[in-house]
Amino acid sequence: MTLKIAQRGAIPPFIVMDVMRAAAAREARGKDTLHLEVGQPSTSAPEKVLKAAEEALRNDKLGYTLALGVPELREKIAEHYQKSYGVSINPERIVTTMGSSCGFLLAFLSAFDVGDRVGVCSPGYPAYRNILRAVGIEAVDIPVGPETGFNPTPEIIKNFGKNLDGLLLASPSNPTGSMLSNVELKSLVDYCAMNEIRFISDEIYHGITYGKQAHTALEYGDNSIIINSFSKYFSMTGWRLGWMVIPEELSRSIECLAQNMFISPPTLSQLAAVSAFDCCDEMDLNVLRYSKSRELLLNELPKAGFGKMAPVDGAFYIYADVSEFTDDSLSFCSRMLDETGVAATPGVDFDPERGHHFMRFSFAGSTEDMAEAAKRLIAWKK
Repeated sequence: MTLKIAQRGAIPPFIVMDVMRAAAAREARGKDTLHLEVGQPSTSAPEKVLKAAEEALRNDKLGYTLALGVPELREKIAEHYQKSYGVSINPERIVTTMGSSCGFLLAFLSAFDVGDRVGVCSPGYPAYRNILRAVGIEAVDIPVGPETGFNPTPEIIKNFGKNLDGLLLASPSNPTGSMLSNVELKSLVDYCAMNEIRFISDEIYHGITYGKQAHTALEYGDNSIIINSFSKYFSMTGWRLGWMVIPEELSRSIECLAQNMFISPPTLSQLAAVSAFDCCDEMDLNVLRYSKSRELLLNELPKAGFGKMAPVDGAFYIYADVSEFTDDSLSFCSRMLDETGVAATPGVDFDPERGHHFMRFSFAGSTEDMAEAAKRLIAWKK
């Protein structure tokens, strides 16, 4: 007897997770590995967050919270937007989520119907298109490249994104690290408003920038959906906690979806994260370390032949052109891991059409690991 298997699970893998598995298998065989494949800070959560978590473990029953999150954290997030961007947000518009991935799912389910069309940039975070496909929404690739600094423009969207119901983009971007200026971001928000396109802004890498200021789409109106997370800037990947800022008209829909699908975000993570916004000095030291690693790799990777790179204005990634070496970035990354112990992510994870000529290096790890990785790659390509 053969039982049915639903087609919604027949989506491409998140290849970076496959690379992580291969790297772990290498380590299990006793071989050292340098992790430049995963966008995970090598530092722990802020000290005040750890102390708050310990206090909650000892004194709170850690039961369910409201589906949209504990009020104290929602208020803290609202204060963050006022202090960081000068934007006043009603805490009722803030939804805490089980990581940003949960936020994307809630956004897609609440804003779009089966068969709707949502534009996503290529290269871009692969889970966007894969989650959209799983819930029956068409992901429309918007190709971007070096001619626009790997950023979309209204003209590009008009040419490639016909009849869109939504547009999703990130600034700073994964995998390229490219950023939109305030003028560029406003032009995209305005374009979507004029064409009745729901704008979703992934702002998960805000706080991690190099000489440029990140802007939130909330500066240009209340109709955008904002997705953010405690994973990257606050070094809290495994705490599985993110947040959304939503238009008021989506509030009840998202609340009902969250109640039924997730009940509530992790209580311990929420109570601890209330202290996160008091730890920016500590987090900025991490950004300084990323900056040093970025400078090191920008100087050293060209010596290994990886000289054609996207702008690295924010986040902690370098997206490099490897067409000089291969037209199969998947096998190239596998061979590089096997022969050098340096794990990186093939570009096909981010751009199925053109990514076979690219790969992504993450410099979220220690600067010492970045230096050793560069040393090995230089020796490998000689």
